[in-house]
Amino acid sequence: MEVSQLPLNALRAFEASARLGSFTRAGLELRVTQTAISHQVKTLEETLGVTLFKRLPRGVALTDEGHALLPVLTDGFRRMSATLSQFAEGNFREILTIGVVGTFAIGWLLPRLQTFKEQHPHVDLRLKTNNNGADILLDGLDFFIRFGDGAWHGTDAIHLMEAPLSPVCAPSIGKRLRTPADLANEELLRSYRRDEWSLWFKSTGVEPPSLRGWMFDSSLTLMEAAAQGAGVALVPVAMFAREIEEGRVVQPFDISVPAGSYWLTHLKSRAETPSMTAFRKWISATITGR
Repeated sequence: MEVSQLPLNALRAFEASARLGSFTRAGLELRVTQTAISHQVKTLEETLGVTLFKRLPRGVALTDEGHALLPVLTDGFRRMSATLSQFAEGNFREILTIGVVGTFAIGWLLPRLQTFKEQHPHVDLRLKTNNNGADILLDGLDFFIRFGDGAWHGTDAIHLMEAPLSPVCAPSIGKRLRTPADLANEELLRSYRRDEWSLWFKSTGVEPPSLRGWMFDSSLTLMEAAAQGAGVALVPVAMFAREIEEGRVVQPFDISVPAGSYWLTHLKSRAETPSMTAFRKWISATITGR
């Protein structure tokens, strides 16, 4: 079936309903009635000859056919919207949307972004920060800078930098730490990656103490808790050079353990735009100094 034969309004109604999980919410977004959304989706189903939704007592659920169609339409409408917005006020600008874990955004990227802006003034850069859990497609990301091992399904990953972990704490706590074994008497603040402290203690040859206490989903809040004296945090110290230089925290032991890296990722199915190429080359050159 030719795309030109498909009703655009029906495609928009389906995409919004599938993304939002409701005909009612889709109607609110598209500023039409719930009945109109339901009718448009029904028209699309009849045109395609398939069922896209299972109608439930509360809401709707996608069929296998609906799941196959949704990401294609979401990406298509996002790209159309992005392209049209480039012509705002009569000026053409390329929009580049980047998702980035908050730690990397504040600890490395933001202090250097001005140089990218100066070198590429035609790029309209948009940042979305998160805790490593964004969906590149559904969140409309061109790139996603994330932390891990570089293996994410359906994505290409370019290695940016290692992120070894080392303990940091408030100066008042650091004064009483002489050897790694002294940490057994302190509150050890944890991230959701539960093996990090065990890996660090293994590198020191010290048996890790029983881990309990506060857990955080962000290195930024983990660091802030440590700075306020809540305990000792294990963080990627390269991202917190400013806090260490300012004396808000100290690094009691010059011992680091590798636990992952930062990566520049994008969907394999996503063709690289000129603005994406510009950013990829800029960040690689800035990190390597070449």
